[in-house]
Amino acid sequence: MIISASRRTDLPSCYSQWLFNWLKEKYVLVRNPVNIHQISKIDLSPDVVDAIVFWTKNPAPMLGRLDELHKYNYYFQFTLSAYGPNVEQNLPSKNKVIIPVFQRLSKEIGKERVVWRYDPIFFNEQYTLDYHCKYFKVLASKIGEYTEKCTVSFLDLYKNTEYRMKRLNIKKDTYEMQTDECVILSLRQETKENQGFR
Repeated sequence: MIISASRRTDLPSCYSQWLFNWLKEKYVLVRNPVNIHQISKIDLSPDVVDAIVFWTKNPAPMLGRLDELHKYNYYFQFTLSAYGPNVEQNLPSKNKVIIPVFQRLSKEIGKERVVWRYDPIFFNEQYTLDYHCKYFKVLASKIGEYTEKCTVSFLDLYKNTEYRMKRLNIKKDTYEMQTDECVILSLRQETKENQGFR
């Protein structure tokens, strides 16, 4: 069994103490978000859990406690993009906090267990194609040697997403924008310059 912890919220950043408590108990109770009366008991025993995938923008609260996970196979899906506080609110400074945390995490558990996620990509007047190309390269120059994989994806505008993101005046991207030469060249250049980064 693979535990996804968690795509509903940022468990490592916001609820790491809760997470470690339940790992000690070797089970957790999970409420169905669609049916609040349905609660499932999930076995968290190391002999049952094949791996834990931590999804986060800031795993800093887990640093210093990673030895408590020694019985588990795990890795991090670490989202680090070039958006400012108008998009990513309540996130510490990327240069002062998040990038150093990425580097430290990689040094502690190995770069093969830290996947960089540059997503979701969207476009508006501020966050243009050129902006993403420029700052992807900046980020890659700082963390490229601390990971072996980068996942890039574009924003899917569902009804609830569209409503919440309306204030950002997001422009509908096209296939041409997603496959623009600027994006491809940025990815290839950083792959070449950061050995092992793919």
